[in-house]
Amino acid sequence: MKWEEVRKLYPDQYVKLNILDYYLEDDRKIVTDVALINAIEDSKLATKELLKSKGNTIVYHTGSDKIVIEMRTPTGLRGMRL
Repeated sequence: MKWEEVRKLYPDQYVKLNILDYYLEDDRKIVTDVALINAIEDSKLATKELLKSKGNTIVYHTGSDKIVIEMRTPTGLRGMRL
């Protein structure tokens, strides 16, 4: 299902989605095709669902024209050796 279709069916709501297709543009993932899991009316529940999401499952608000996910490179120390 295209993001535009989801936006028309569920205006101004949070939705839980599975990402099916995307393309990379610079350091951003632009999502083009999704599978709708469910609509979430409560913003607090949407936040809880987002925190539990893994892999290609996301929670997004239909007020956005596009689904754009910023890609980050993990940084940090893994441990110190003496």
